[in-house]
Amino acid sequence: MNKYKERYKAIKFPQDEQKHDHVIEWWYFNGNLKTKDGRSFSYMNTLFSAKPKQVKIPFLSKIPLKNLYFSHSLLSDNNKNKFWHKVNPICLLDPNSFTKPLLWAHYDNACLIEETSLFNYHLVNRFVDLKMSLVKKPLLLNKKGFIDLKVKTTYYYSLTRLETTGLIKVNDKWLEVSGLSWMDHQWAQGPLIRGDKWTWFSIQLEDGTDIVCFVYGDKEKTFHASLIDKNNRTKFTDNVVFKTTNNKYTSKETGSEYQLGYEIIIPDWDVNLQVEPFNKKQEMVFGTINYWEGGMKVAGVIKNKKVKGDGFMELVGSPMKKSVFNVYLKKFRQELSNQPWQRLGQGINEKFKPYK
Repeated sequence: MNKYKERYKAIKFPQDEQKHDHVIEWWYFNGNLKTKDGRSFSYMNTLFSAKPKQVKIPFLSKIPLKNLYFSHSLLSDNNKNKFWHKVNPICLLDPNSFTKPLLWAHYDNACLIEETSLFNYHLVNRFVDLKMSLVKKPLLLNKKGFIDLKVKTTYYYSLTRLETTGLIKVNDKWLEVSGLSWMDHQWAQGPLIRGDKWTWFSIQLEDGTDIVCFVYGDKEKTFHASLIDKNNRTKFTDNVVFKTTNNKYTSKETGSEYQLGYEIIIPDWDVNLQVEPFNKKQEMVFGTINYWEGGMKVAGVIKNKKVKGDGFMELVGSPMKKSVFNVYLKKFRQELSNQPWQRLGQGINEKFKPYK
């Protein structure tokens, strides 16, 4: 039974790029980038907004705030199999965030999501300083940007092909990079509960085709795929099959096992793709929630024509094999102790100097 089914309202831009009065919402960026000498890197940056009392995540419900912001980010060196990440359980936002005509959020002391003109962005965090420009129209998932997940509904659109240039920080050195980014914006009145489970992919192929596909849920599953080609033509289907390969990863920290290799079959479009991650060790831990997030390589066929490209994979809901509540609690407390508001006379007033 869907207790959190909303009445649909058409998405409008730029208004719906802003924050909504919903239980959970996120602005998610990922990308696969290369340096001039061909080194390969993947990044992710997500700003979350949640209502702690309604989101139904145990440790969040204890926070005495009407609305809570938190952020996750990562950077991966795909040639050297290195992975850096940051989970900030509480973000302080600049009061001007989400008040300007276009999307603008300054948070976590020196992080920025700035829409400089419609669908052009400047993104800054501890790992990246990037500028990106959309070269396609927004992809409204399920045609109108609204999906019924059976236990809740969600608004959802993607900016699937953002041409990207800028800098990434590796071992305290800034490197020039270029490549493609992807942006998802999703908001829902239903809670993000501990038992949520999904396997999700964003795919950017060299022929200009972009696909987002996923399976959500455990016992009662929702499958979906949305596609936009190089000419902005779109397709939508719920007829999606995910077959697993032998590529798996077991986390030493949580004991969780992640299925990393997949064959993605979309019969309606004659799509058959194989996806494999660049790196295996890509686990993110947030309080009582753990998930896998990282860049991936893609190869296969569409209508008997060979295709290849890159993408991103997100795996949520892999059961924990260890009793790690105390580990989570320790990690959460460590993150809290490192926040700017815990040292008010120090980092909170540091001057913000984004790359230009």
